[in-house]
Amino acid sequence: MKVLNIGSINIDYSYKVNHFAKKGETISSKNLEIFSGGKGLNQSIALKRAGVDVYHFGLIGKDGIFIKQLLDNMKIDTRFVKIVEDVRTGNAIIQTDDEGDNCIILYQGANYCFDEKIIDEVIDNFSEGDFVVLQNEINKISYIIEKAYKKGMKIVLNPSPINEQISQINLNYIHCIILNEVEARYFTKSEKIDDILLDLKNKMPNSEIILTLGEKGSFYIKDNQNFRKDAYKVNVVDTTSAGDTFLGYYLGSKINGLEVSKCIEIATKAAAIAVSKKGSSSSIPFKEEVLNFNN
Repeated sequence: MKVLNIGSINIDYSYKVNHFAKKGETISSKNLEIFSGGKGLNQSIALKRAGVDVYHFGLIGKDGIFIKQLLDNMKIDTRFVKIVEDVRTGNAIIQTDDEGDNCIILYQGANYCFDEKIIDEVIDNFSEGDFVVLQNEINKISYIIEKAYKKGMKIVLNPSPINEQISQINLNYIHCIILNEVEARYFTKSEKIDDILLDLKNKMPNSEIILTLGEKGSFYIKDNQNFRKDAYKVNVVDTTSAGDTFLGYYLGSKINGLEVSKCIEIATKAAAIAVSKKGSSSSIPFKEEVLNFNN
C-alpha cells in the first residue's frame, strides 16, 4: 500500500502583528519570517513524521527548488515534484496576531498548473487500495478525485480553502474527510454542531467524517461510531499548520494499524504541539515529541 499526497507547495511569508489589518488600514509588523509551506507540503511532512512513507506530487517554480531539496532531506519521495517554467512557486502572506490566530492570502502560482495529462501519468503509478491525500490549494481537484476513485484508491480530503471547486466534488467518492467548522457549514448550511454532524453523515454515509473545532476538540463519525475528543490546553502561538498536522498524524496512525480512538488521540496531541510553535512546516512535531506529550 502506497500513500500519494497531491498537494500544494508554497513559500510562506509570515508577519507577526498586533492585530489583523482592516480595510483602508496600514500597519507595521513586528517581525517577518520566511518558511516552506502549503497545505500539501505540510501534510506530507506530518505523514512522514508520523511514520509513513509518502510520495509527494506537486508543482513548483524555479524559485522553489530549495523546497524540493528540503523534502528530499526529510526522505519524502519527490519523484513526482515537477518544475513549471515561467511560473513562480505558490506563496502565502500570513498575518499572525498576539493571540496566535492567523489570516492568510494565497497566491496560487505553480499550484494551479496541474493538467489532466500529468495527473494521469502520476496516478498510473498507483493501485487499488493505495491512499491519495488531497486539499484544495491546487486545481483539477474534481478530476483527480474521479481518476483516483476509478483506480480504487482511498481518497482522504481536507476541503480547504473553500471555493467553487469544492462544489464540483462527488462527496460519495471520499473515503475520509477532515474539515473544520467553517468548511463544514459550507457543505451543510447548518449552524449547530449536532445538525452539522447529522447533515454531513447524511451526505456522506460511507465516509469517515472528522470535524475539528480548534480548542473545542473534534468529533468523529463513521457508521455507528460517534465520539468526541477534547483538545489539549496549550499556549497557542500559531495555528497555521494545525489542521495539516492533525490529518497527517491521524492517517499515519491509522495506516500503522492503530484503532480509531487512538489515532484521534495522537492527532490531537500532534496538533496541540504544532500550535504551540511558530511557523508552518517547521511547527509540525516529530513522532517522539507526540508520544512523549503529556498534558
